Amino acid sequence: MVTAVKTTSTPASPASKPQSMGTAMPYETRTALHLKGLVPSAVENFAAQDARAYEQLKNKGSDLEKYIFLSWLRNTNLNLFYRLVLSHLKEIAPIIYTPTVGQACQEFSHIYPFLAPPSAVDGLYIPLNEVDSIDEIIENYRASIPEGCKPETTVITDGSRILGLGDLGMNGMGIPVGKLQLYVAAAGLDPTRCLPIVLDFGTDNAKYLEDPLYLGIRQKRPDDKEFYAATEKVLNGLTAAFPGIFIQFEDFNTPHAFGLLEQWRHRTLCFNDDIQGTGSVILAGFISAIKLAGIPAQDQRVLFVGAGSAGVGVAKQLVDYLIIEHNIPEKQAKAMFWFVDSRGIITANRGDTLADHKVYFAREDNGDTQCKDLDEALEYVKPTALIGLSTIYKAFNEKILTRMNEINSQARPIIFPLSNPQTKAECTFEEAMRFTNNRVLFASGTAFPSYTIPGTDDTRVPGQGNNMYVFPPIGLGAKLARPTKITDSMIFAVSKALSNTLSDEEIARGELYPRIERIRETSAQVAAAFIHQAVREGTAQDQYWIDLVNANPALSATSDTPDGTYSQAILDEVKSSMWAPAESVQQLFPTKL
Repeated sequence: MVTAVKTTSTPASPASKPQSMGTAMPYETRTALHLKGLVPSAVENFAAQDARAYEQLKNKGSDLEKYIFLSWLRNTNLNLFYRLVLSHLKEIAPIIYTPTVGQACQEFSHIYPFLAPPSAVDGLYIPLNEVDSIDEIIENYRASIPEGCKPETTVITDGSRILGLGDLGMNGMGIPVGKLQLYVAAAGLDPTRCLPIVLDFGTDNAKYLEDPLYLGIRQKRPDDKEFYAATEKVLNGLTAAFPGIFIQFEDFNTPHAFGLLEQWRHRTLCFNDDIQGTGSVILAGFISAIKLAGIPAQDQRVLFVGAGSAGVGVAKQLVDYLIIEHNIPEKQAKAMFWFVDSRGIITANRGDTLADHKVYFAREDNGDTQCKDLDEALEYVKPTALIGLSTIYKAFNEKILTRMNEINSQARPIIFPLSNPQTKAECTFEEAMRFTNNRVLFASGTAFPSYTIPGTDDTRVPGQGNNMYVFPPIGLGAKLARPTKITDSMIFAVSKALSNTLSDEEIARGELYPRIERIRETSAQVAAAFIHQAVREGTAQDQYWIDLVNANPALSATSDTPDGTYSQAILDEVKSSMWAPAESVQQLFPTKL
């Protein structure tokens, strides 16, 4: 057990330097640093800096230009960057992550020199031919960061399946960078203890291999044997150098996503956001949707379009929910789900060899019926819920949406177009509203604008099944409680807790997720539930949090059913542990320089 000392993050980062005050630097500090006459004479407060930065952001002509500006700002003035993000989170989140990060990744080799000053180190780039030098690479990283800034959280990708954009190779580094910004903004992880990593293992994308400005290694991807041997060396080196580090696997191709999670989830503290995070956030929205749909849980018929790692991961968590929460036997729960891939409905007798991850949901009750596409599947299944993770733009067209509304005339259709970015989304919120006569229960993977029903003042807000509702609080909870592993029941508790964060107003308006503006509040609640569940299961190692949970016997009792509960004391302590940017020079530097 770890000694009972609370793990905290202070508002002022240990990496803060006087220069990070920028134009707010006092005269005496300028004199001490021999800057007199080298900078403009005005001494501003942080509010003036924030206003100037926001003005510059608004003046950029495109979202990609905004992305570049924000990246430079983050690498030159960390506190100003996060003050700006937290003040305008709904506006900036789609720039630092989806959908803009998709374009940034596609252009990464072309914009890389303009994202940070040449001396800035913004993560690890580990080429396949250098994995035997992983210890040296890590030592180089240690030497580049301020003392005391040992990383606690890492997001790692090989760029092989970036969003819905495919194999982007080394250019996929934008994803770990973006994800970690959301860890900080949404859940208050210390940004100086976050480490983005890209495994530069080549690319099978000819566009990048032929691009003269591509910055990754120019070779095809390795076979499975070489891939797993190389990742083993990297992860062994990483966990040896930084014991207890929380690892998020991100945007690996489907077989490797499942393979890495299976290999490592019982060996170290790790998590796959595509499989577990997507499943968790969609389960939370599904729980909310079932309450509003008008059809009991046991009568739901769920049709998935797309059968990759994310789709199967989501479906398995929905099955677990039906088993645990509604006491539906596994065989019956599994039979409530159908999958459509590029060859039609997945069946055991379709005539092709199914990928391992598809076998669990292959239908065996179809007889001689084979549906070759979504249109046929819709008529065969007559689903109550349609979930898209296909990356096929407009797959849910007017005909599909209209038919979903007709099939569910006595209830509200559940439609979740979850593919990212927006150019891969199965439909928009406006389309879903128009073609279901405004009856849809909607959640998307990317952000869509609100929709005002024509002829009324009734404006509806689309639900976004954004993983940023779950992976940041999971990371925060993992950092604080230090569990030995992330279990399925801990993920389930996260889903339950998220579904419970909806306000009365949000529920009354039929919304499936809390407003993004409340995400720091909801992240604290979800992290508290995660910690509570980790202690109940006996996986938590930090004695401070174990004692805090056990101080409330009624809540600390063990249970077979994760319920997403927590005590007010845990919530208060979680909130006090969240990093926040300094709001004044005095807060950034409490002692006089």
